[in-house]
Amino acid sequence: MSYSTVDKKKVRQNPLPPLGPFFKDVAKTAGITMLGATTLVGSVVAGGLLGLAISFRNLPDVRLLNSYVPKQTSHIYDIKGRLIDTFHGEENRKLVKLDEISPHLKLAVLAIEDSHFYQHQGINPNSILRALRSNLREGEVVEGASTLTMQLVKNLFLTQERTFNRKLPEAVLAIRLEQVFNKDEILEIYLNNIYWGHNNYGVQTAAESYFGKSAAELTLAEAAMMAGLIQAPEKYSPFINYQITKARQKVVLRRLRELGWISAEQEKLAFEEPLLLAKPTAWVKSELPYVTDAVTKELELHFTPEVIEQGGMYIQTTVDYDLQRMAEVLVRQEQQKLRAQGVNADQIALVAIDPRTHFVKVLVGGTSYDKTQFNRATQANRQPGSSFKPFVYYAALATGKYKPDTILEDTKVIYEEIDGPYEPKNYDEEFAGKISLEQSLIYSRNIPVVKLGQTRWGSDEELLLDRVIEVSRALGIKSELIPITSLPLGSLGVTPMEMAGAYATFASNGWHSDTTMIVRVTNTRGELLLDNSPKPRQVLDPWATATLNVLLQKVITQGTGMSANIDRPAAGKTGTTSSERDVWFVGYVPQLATAVWVGNDQFEPLGEDVTGGQHAAPIWRQFMINALKDEPVQEFLAPDRFPVPVEEE
Repeated sequence: MSYSTVDKKKVRQNPLPPLGPFFKDVAKTAGITMLGATTLVGSVVAGGLLGLAISFRNLPDVRLLNSYVPKQTSHIYDIKGRLIDTFHGEENRKLVKLDEISPHLKLAVLAIEDSHFYQHQGINPNSILRALRSNLREGEVVEGASTLTMQLVKNLFLTQERTFNRKLPEAVLAIRLEQVFNKDEILEIYLNNIYWGHNNYGVQTAAESYFGKSAAELTLAEAAMMAGLIQAPEKYSPFINYQITKARQKVVLRRLRELGWISAEQEKLAFEEPLLLAKPTAWVKSELPYVTDAVTKELELHFTPEVIEQGGMYIQTTVDYDLQRMAEVLVRQEQQKLRAQGVNADQIALVAIDPRTHFVKVLVGGTSYDKTQFNRATQANRQPGSSFKPFVYYAALATGKYKPDTILEDTKVIYEEIDGPYEPKNYDEEFAGKISLEQSLIYSRNIPVVKLGQTRWGSDEELLLDRVIEVSRALGIKSELIPITSLPLGSLGVTPMEMAGAYATFASNGWHSDTTMIVRVTNTRGELLLDNSPKPRQVLDPWATATLNVLLQKVITQGTGMSANIDRPAAGKTGTTSSERDVWFVGYVPQLATAVWVGNDQFEPLGEDVTGGQHAAPIWRQFMINALKDEPVQEFLAPDRFPVPVEEE
């Protein structure tokens, strides 16, 4: 906390009493002796009257600590409250109350840092005199005289430079601090702010880092070790040199015994107690790194960098830890299987979303975060192939002009495009002639859906493709989409997250909430900072959606997605790009929608005859079987429950 960040307007509105003549104020406030006053006179001479005047004029207002909140560590939890990860800026810190700190630690810190803390009023004249003699003899500052209060002032308000000029304002601020705060409040602020080594600020994270326990649980031996760190945390760190740590611990224990705060027997037993060390929390990797990265990105949409850097957030995510772990293992296993089958697939991404809330339950961004941190689930825009077709068929059904038995044409067609003629082809490069809309979707015929996209409807003769893009936007797809002729075949890139979110709206029969990975965010005081409770709204026609769900169920029971059959009502669609660089299966039950993508980061072909139906659908199937084992079977809503849309004239 620097003085430059102070709310100076509030300071002017409610100023402290005038400091008055310096020595008179010190003598009156601190109750020091003439010897102490003489010591301060020597300090004034050493620092210079000019430096003194400048220092006093620029001193910050210590009352700012009433509203001061230091930077803290933020915590990320899964949907059930299990800790997934922590993150922080430069300072890894958790705030605790003084009564939540072990009495052993409080005594050990006071013994080695300021044994007269509860007797003095900010400065200790005897310590100042002793240090002044040493420093004058050496011609520089070689010995400190700082009380615990002065250390706190230095850490929060002043520079770390060891000079006479700095000591004067440090002493004045210490006296002022003790005028505003009581001793317990100062000790609590001190223990929560000082540096304990290895990026641990504050006693709680230090206790967790060194011993894997809370500050309240520290033993005498552990407390003595931690108190010994304050002077030089890395030098005395047990993670660096255990023997040096034990030697420093012995100094603290001896001091405690000399003060009469522990017995000789307690000193002996504490020193003989082995230190059972944990692991620095700043070194611990996230258990679910793809999730952590995605959650952090979403936080940036709601909070400024300064707020995130300040930390102290408790973030409940939508992710289910157990499902996530299962999916990560499955993805690695399935990728190895594909390679063993001769499929040139280096990466798999999987996203699962609850259609009832649009909460992301699982997000697997790749086969190995350690090898590459690129999150394919949220960052990779890949061609979805035929898994994009349901958006076109829904748009057609919603016009009221098309029904499942409407006849389409699966015949040769050539479109004159700006860059030359475009001739769509079916996967088998054959023509079916006249074919129903239902059969065209179930067996994933390409030509009929391209022709469907080029039809016009309504009084203004709107191109159906324009309506398809509007539908996609309503379903949460934000990737760039333009009405090119090949769009119905999934020729433009989208992310697995977008596809899973869009299909989740099909699963909920047209009810949509914004897809999110965060349920809520609170601060250390329990105040709600962000609430992502679902706000569902009907964005699709219910009859058209229910009808589409019937057709997509038949994709799994009769068509190209039979490898995804999970022996319960489920709907979905395969996706295979013409160059076999991307294969997909996106499907759902009423409780869960999941997108699986298989491909390579460098867009190399996966191999001949690699399809979504044969290579992505089995991965989807196995994940859904595992994820739904405790979920009851649910049916989709039937189309006859809803009115059929009226065709525009």
